[in-house]
Amino acid sequence: MSNLLEVSHLKKYFPARKRVLSKRDSYIRAVDDVSFVLGRGETLGLVGESGCGKSTTGRCVLRLLEADEGQILFDGKNIRELTQADMRPLRKDMQIIFQDPYASLNPRLTIREIIEEGLIVHRVGSRTERQDLIEWVLKRVGILPSLMDRYPHEFSGGQRQRIGIARTLVLGPKLIVADEPVSALDVSIQAQVMNLLVEIQEEYKLSYLVIAHDLAVVEYLSDHVAVMYLGKIVELANDRDIYTSPKHPYTQFLLSSIPTLDAKAKVKRNILSGEVPSPLSPPEGCCFAPRCPKRFDPCRTKVPAMHQVASGHSVACHLYSG
Repeated sequence: MSNLLEVSHLKKYFPARKRVLSKRDSYIRAVDDVSFVLGRGETLGLVGESGCGKSTTGRCVLRLLEADEGQILFDGKNIRELTQADMRPLRKDMQIIFQDPYASLNPRLTIREIIEEGLIVHRVGSRTERQDLIEWVLKRVGILPSLMDRYPHEFSGGQRQRIGIARTLVLGPKLIVADEPVSALDVSIQAQVMNLLVEIQEEYKLSYLVIAHDLAVVEYLSDHVAVMYLGKIVELANDRDIYTSPKHPYTQFLLSSIPTLDAKAKVKRNILSGEVPSPLSPPEGCCFAPRCPKRFDPCRTKVPAMHQVASGHSVACHLYSG
């Protein structure tokens, strides 16, 4: 089975404000040489600290942001080579669930109008057919169709996120980028929304790119996990290998920071020293070297390449380059 999405050497730099008397342009390296694949019906989780480039990667994949370099193959098409007119038919196949369910819904429109907007843009069905689709998708996500003429502020946070999912699902996409889909919700509601996402994926054979900083969310939703640090992927494996046998020191740190509900459990915490380097001036060698307790000479001068340490498990670390 061919992959639905293949991303190769993706880069996105943002120009920074010039310093006084500086003759050189500065750039924030938000996404710096990122590569991954996503199979049909599978979920890839992008995980890392805030500011590591996860959301920027997702937006570049959808061409909500234009990448500076790299290749993005979606369903066999290099979408970076397409004009905006050529991209339009693909837009319905590539959808996004935003982090904040309130900010992503137009407060001036009713729920009916919010969901119908995409159908009108893509010229899907007649008015009656669109009405039927809206009723169907609201029922599917657990919202009563009788509430469709209400406004976003009349719903709870969990209900608004369900409406956001409905707006995405009604177009029949192949790929959904879920950008922190439950982080703005109460803990009691998060499980309900995650279960809904899993049910929808199984029912409609969707592919997910899940962006999250919560490792528990990523573990529950993902088949494969990519760990990002300072704009780069430092480890990539299936979810079982990442959580049971992490290789990169940064991944090990992230996993050790997961809280446990077992009060008697003795968990060894790995404490990182130092701050995340600035993406304006990243380290010369490994981006994690300034904070890594296992660093040695090559880490300071040479950027580590991705090495396969097991089947389907790759890591960018000099500890495994020999």
